[in-house]
Amino acid sequence: MKFYWLVLGVLGVWRVTHLLHAEDGPWNFLVRLRRSLGNGFWGGLLDCFYCLSLWIAIPVALLVGQGWKERLLLWPALSGAAILLERLTARPEAQAPEFYVEDKEEQDVLRQGETAISASDGDGQQDASLQRRG
Repeated sequence: MKFYWLVLGVLGVWRVTHLLHAEDGPWNFLVRLRRSLGNGFWGGLLDCFYCLSLWIAIPVALLVGQGWKERLLLWPALSGAAILLERLTARPEAQAPEFYVEDKEEQDVLRQGETAISASDGDGQQDASLQRRG
Protein backbone atom coordinates (compact mmCIF):
# COMPACT_ATOMS: atom_id res chain seq x y z
CA MET A 1 0.00 0.00 0.00
CA LYS A 2 1.27 3.43 -0.84
CA PHE A 3 1.47 6.13 1.78
CA TYR A 4 -0.82 8.55 -0.03
CA TRP A 5 -3.62 5.93 0.00
CA LEU A 6 -3.26 5.77 3.77
CA VAL A 7 -3.43 9.57 4.04
CA LEU A 8 -6.43 9.71 1.69
CA GLY A 9 -8.12 6.95 3.68
CA VAL A 10 -7.62 8.76 6.98
CA LEU A 11 -8.87 12.05 5.58
CA GLY A 12 -11.83 10.34 3.93
CA VAL A 13 -12.88 8.53 7.12
CA TRP A 14 -12.57 11.73 9.14
CA ARG A 15 -14.51 13.80 6.59
CA VAL A 16 -17.43 11.41 6.18
CA THR A 17 -17.62 10.76 9.94
CA HIS A 18 -17.56 14.47 10.73
CA LEU A 19 -20.18 15.14 8.06
CA LEU A 20 -22.59 12.55 9.43
CA HIS A 21 -21.92 13.34 13.08
CA ALA A 22 -21.65 17.11 13.37
CA GLU A 23 -22.75 18.94 10.24
CA ASP A 24 -26.16 20.01 8.99
CA GLY A 25 -25.56 19.06 5.37
CA PRO A 26 -27.16 20.65 2.35
CA TRP A 27 -30.73 21.80 2.97
CA ASN A 28 -30.40 20.50 6.57
CA PHE A 29 -30.69 16.98 5.22
CA LEU A 30 -28.36 15.42 7.81
CA VAL A 31 -30.09 17.19 10.69
CA ARG A 32 -33.42 15.77 9.56
CA LEU A 33 -31.83 12.35 9.10
CA ARG A 34 -30.40 12.35 12.65
CA ARG A 35 -33.75 13.47 14.09
CA SER A 36 -35.68 10.83 12.16
CA LEU A 37 -33.39 8.07 13.46
CA GLY A 38 -34.23 9.03 17.04
CA ASN A 39 -32.54 7.37 20.01
CA GLY A 40 -32.30 3.86 18.59
CA PHE A 41 -29.17 2.09 17.41
CA TRP A 42 -28.73 4.17 14.25
CA GLY A 43 -29.47 7.46 16.00
CA GLY A 44 -27.02 6.61 18.77
CA LEU A 45 -24.43 5.67 16.18
CA LEU A 46 -24.66 9.09 14.55
CA ASP A 47 -24.35 10.78 17.95
CA CYS A 48 -21.03 9.09 18.81
CA PHE A 49 -18.06 10.19 16.67
CA TYR A 50 -15.89 7.32 17.93
CA CYS A 51 -18.47 4.64 17.14
CA LEU A 52 -19.33 6.13 13.78
CA SER A 53 -15.68 6.33 12.73
CA LEU A 54 -15.31 2.58 13.32
CA TRP A 55 -18.19 1.85 10.96
CA ILE A 56 -17.04 4.35 8.32
CA ALA A 57 -13.50 2.91 8.42
CA ILE A 58 -14.64 -0.60 7.42
CA PRO A 59 -15.38 0.06 3.72
CA VAL A 60 -12.37 2.37 3.42
CA ALA A 61 -10.08 -0.31 4.87
CA LEU A 62 -11.54 -2.84 2.44
CA LEU A 63 -10.87 -0.51 -0.50
CA VAL A 64 -7.41 0.67 0.48
CA GLY A 65 -5.93 -2.48 2.02
CA GLN A 66 -4.23 -5.26 0.09
CA GLY A 67 -4.93 -8.61 1.69
CA TRP A 68 -7.02 -9.52 4.71
CA LYS A 69 -4.30 -8.99 7.28
CA GLU A 70 -3.64 -5.42 6.11
CA ARG A 71 -7.35 -4.64 5.87
CA LEU A 72 -7.93 -5.95 9.38
CA LEU A 73 -5.13 -3.76 10.75
CA LEU A 74 -6.20 -0.73 8.71
CA TRP A 75 -9.72 -0.75 10.09
CA PRO A 76 -8.92 0.44 13.68
CA ALA A 77 -5.94 2.48 12.44
CA LEU A 78 -8.12 4.56 10.12
CA SER A 79 -10.69 5.05 12.85
CA GLY A 80 -8.05 6.04 15.40
CA ALA A 81 -6.45 8.51 13.02
CA ALA A 82 -9.86 10.06 12.29
CA ILE A 83 -10.47 10.40 16.04
CA LEU A 84 -7.11 12.11 16.49
CA LEU A 85 -7.92 14.51 13.66
CA GLU A 86 -11.27 15.27 15.26
CA ARG A 87 -9.62 16.03 18.58
CA LEU A 88 -7.07 18.30 16.92
CA THR A 89 -9.65 20.25 14.93
CA ALA A 90 -12.58 20.36 17.36
CA ARG A 91 -13.31 23.66 19.05
CA PRO A 92 -13.47 23.55 22.83
CA GLU A 93 -17.03 23.68 24.05
CA ALA A 94 -17.95 26.94 25.70
CA GLN A 95 -18.79 26.49 29.35
CA ALA A 96 -21.44 28.64 30.95
CA PRO A 97 -20.11 30.85 33.72
CA GLU A 98 -20.92 29.57 37.16
CA PHE A 99 -23.73 31.29 39.02
CA TYR A 100 -22.46 33.25 42.00
CA VAL A 101 -24.39 35.33 44.49
CA GLU A 102 -22.53 37.32 47.14
CA ASP A 103 -23.99 37.43 50.63
CA LYS A 104 -25.25 40.79 51.75
CA GLU A 105 -22.92 42.50 54.24
CA GLU A 106 -24.05 44.31 57.34
CA GLN A 107 -23.56 48.05 57.59
CA ASP A 108 -21.13 47.93 60.53
CA VAL A 109 -18.44 45.69 59.11
CA LEU A 110 -15.80 46.70 61.69
CA ARG A 111 -18.26 46.14 64.56
CA GLN A 112 -17.30 49.10 66.61
CA GLY A 113 -18.53 49.27 70.17
CA GLU A 114 -17.80 45.66 71.19
CA THR A 115 -15.69 44.65 74.19
CA ALA A 116 -12.32 43.06 73.54
CA ILE A 117 -11.46 40.41 76.14
CA SER A 118 -7.98 38.95 76.47
CA ALA A 119 -7.21 35.46 77.67
CA SER A 120 -7.43 34.82 81.42
CA ASP A 121 -4.31 34.13 83.39
CA GLY A 122 -3.64 30.82 85.18
CA ASP A 123 -5.83 31.44 88.31
CA GLY A 124 -9.00 32.16 86.40
CA GLN A 125 -8.68 35.92 86.87
CA GLN A 126 -9.28 38.16 83.89
CA ASP A 127 -6.27 40.09 82.70
CA ALA A 128 -6.27 43.82 83.30
CA SER A 129 -6.38 44.43 79.60
CA LEU A 130 -10.18 44.55 79.35
CA GLN A 131 -10.96 47.41 77.14
CA ARG A 132 -14.10 49.02 76.01
CA ARG A 133 -13.85 50.24 72.48
CA GLY A 134 -16.22 52.85 71.41
